[in-house]
Order: sequence, then structure tokens, then C-alpha cells
Amino acid sequence: MTELIPRRVLFGNPDRARPMISPDGSTLAWIAPRDGVLNVWTAPLGAAGADWSAARVVTDDTDRGIRFYAWAHDGRHLLYLQDTGGDENWRLHDVDLTTLQRRDLTPFEGVHAQIIAIEKKFPTEVLVGLNRDNPQLHDVYRLDLVTGELVKEVENPGFIGWIADAGLVVRCGIAPQPDGGMVLMVRDGAGGDWRPLQAIAAEDAMTSEPIAVSADGASLLATSSVGANTARLVRMDLATGAARVLAEDPEADVTAVRLHPDTREPQIVTILRERSHYLALDPAVADDLAAIRALHPGDPGIGDGDDDDRLWVVGFTTDTGAVPFYLYDRQHRAGHFLFEHQPELSRYQLAPMEPVEFTARDGLTIHGYATFPPGGGRSGLPMVLNVHGGPWARDVWGFDPEAQWLANRGYLCLQVNFRGIRQRR
Repeated sequence: MTELIPRRVLFGNPDRARPMISPDGSTLAWIAPRDGVLNVWTAPLGAAGADWSAARVVTDDTDRGIRFYAWAHDGRHLLYLQDTGGDENWRLHDVDLTTLQRRDLTPFEGVHAQIIAIEKKFPTEVLVGLNRDNPQLHDVYRLDLVTGELVKEVENPGFIGWIADAGLVVRCGIAPQPDGGMVLMVRDGAGGDWRPLQAIAAEDAMTSEPIAVSADGASLLATSSVGANTARLVRMDLATGAARVLAEDPEADVTAVRLHPDTREPQIVTILRERSHYLALDPAVADDLAAIRALHPGDPGIGDGDDDDRLWVVGFTTDTGAVPFYLYDRQHRAGHFLFEHQPELSRYQLAPMEPVEFTARDGLTIHGYATFPPGGGRSGLPMVLNVHGGPWARDVWGFDPEAQWLANRGYLCLQVNFRGIRQRR
């Protein structure tokens, strides 16, 4: 009989997660528990990986834990978001890694903070969104990490999202519409007038999103399903609104795009079919993508790297185990194992998550996943139909705690990507 997997192993905090490399490539940061509460840790990086013996915790949360953090480009400050007692009014904090001095950078009661943009050409500045004046809208502030000063840069005219250019100037905003659609609004520079670039209907709103302004400031990269059945990667001319398709799949959405940190040009595109598929739009990274795929059979997710774009952190999604993370060295095209997010999973037999499809009554194909109990056979099984949220959400291939919990207890777990407004895998 298959050994029961404790729920704490399936659903508990990871041992380590979210590794990120410092801008100069000398330090690795990650999230891990301290006394049962998630905090941020760091360790020196060398040619063979991280020096775990020198690991130290650099934050001091004793309540809900820290789940989001980022390196400032000065390499000295780590930024992180933290609320109080679960009120979800996230405040932006930082820690000086030289002195371990910590600051609440947005010390305002009942105010929600969000990081809008950081840029390596401005290593001590951060664009921050704060709903300080209107609880419904986030204005844009420029934060000076040296002095802690906050200066309002943009008063929100009714936008729910912002995109800044390479000069840390806000150039694009997302204006929601009463019918559930949205309009992409743009301007030519700081202080310029806002004008509409593209109207997006409600049925495309969840699969259309601006990504980045080009390095020359003349175009906008975005995912868009306007005029298509799936989300495509497009480049829109900011002067004319003309769109050019850079990557698409007729049956699956573009779900992730890796950009060159300096040119802001798309390098690797992820298309989410039954599993993730990858396109190297930049020939300079084709060999890197091949080397990364050879490291592990799982689906790679390439995180941020150092400012020289020499080191990348890569995590591999897999259905029958923990997520392993590697430090990938582009110069030598070699990967160094860092850690698994939940190594205790390796003690147990997990079940493969199998892509399935069937034809609906209207003749269209429905896609999903089946997770069979290990050693339980393929027929005569009790089944749980595990329904995800919707209509735009979908289940994906990989380690799924709920599917593994049910399969481990003897149930066939079926997860169906039912159709919402349009059919997608």
C-alpha cells in the first residue's frame, strides 16, 4: 500500500523558495522559514553555487511571513512587502544588507503599496504605487532609497495598472471600462497628455496585458488576444497603434516573456499548452535554452539574473516531485544545483499528472489532467472532479498538492479546463 503523505508535506511552507541573484552576481537571496515564519535569507555565491554555511536571515517577520521581495539595483537594499495582521495593506520595507538596518518606507495607516518599476540605470530609485489619497486608485511616487523621500510623480486619473519605460517614466496606464473591458492609455513622456492606444473588449481583457515599453520608447510589447482566439505576443507602435505579431499559437496562450535586461527585446516566449513550450525569439539565447532543457526533464521557468545577464536562476516545474532550482552560468552553459523547494517530497511516491482530452457534445475538444493513484490501477476507481475557478483560470501541469493528496488517498483526480468565453487548452 502506498505510504500516506502527511498534509504538512503537501501543503506546508516550502523549505526554500523564490531564489534571486543580486545585481552584481555575488549573493543569492531566497525565502525560507525562521521559527516557522517565512523570511528572506542570503548567502554568498561562488563558482560552485551558494555557500550555505554562510547563510543568514536578513528580515525579522514573526507574524504572517514574507512572500514577495526584490533586489534594488544598488545591490545593497532588499525590498519586501509586509502587511499587519492580515489586513492586506501592504507596506514597502527594505533592509540594508551592510548594516541590517530595516525601514518601513511607506509608513501610512490603511495604505496599500505596490512596486511599479525598478531599473538598473537608476539603482537607488523605485517607482511605488500608493492609494494614499484615494483608496480606490494608486498614484505613482518616486522613492529615493538613500534618503527615504517619496515624491508624487503621477496622479492617477482612473488607471488600475502602470508601465514605466527604461528611464523610469510612466508611459502606459490601464483604464478599466464599465463593461469589463479596458483601454490602454499612453503618453509621450513625463507630463504629457494621456491618449488611447487600444480598446480591449471584455472577452479579451483577461488575456491582454502590456509588458514593457521598448528601449527607444517608440513601441509597447504586450500579450493580446484581440482579433485572435489566444493570447499572442505583439509589438504596438505608440504613435499609430499598429500591432505586429511576434509569437502566437492557434490553440494556446503566450503566458510568459523573458526580455533582455538592456535592450528590452523579447528573448524567450512561453506558450502554455498541455505543458509549457518555448520559443527562442533571440538567436543569442537558443543555445542557452537548449542547455537549460538538458539540465532537467521538467518545464523550466527562468527567473531574473544579475545585471550583466551572465547568471540566471532556473526552476523546473515537475509533476512528481519538488521544484529544483539551478544557478545557470551563461558563459559556460552550465547549471549548478541550488535546492528543492520541498525536499521531503522525495521520500514519497507521487503520481504523474497526465494530460487528457475529450470531445464535448458540440464537437469541440476539452483539455484537462488526470492523476491516478500510484499502484491503484486504471479502472473502477473512485473519482473526484476537482473544479478550478473561472471562467478564465485554468489548471496547469506540475506539482499540484490537491491532486497528489487525492491520488495518495486512492482517488482518481480529474481536473478539466472547461471553456469560458473562448476555448483554450
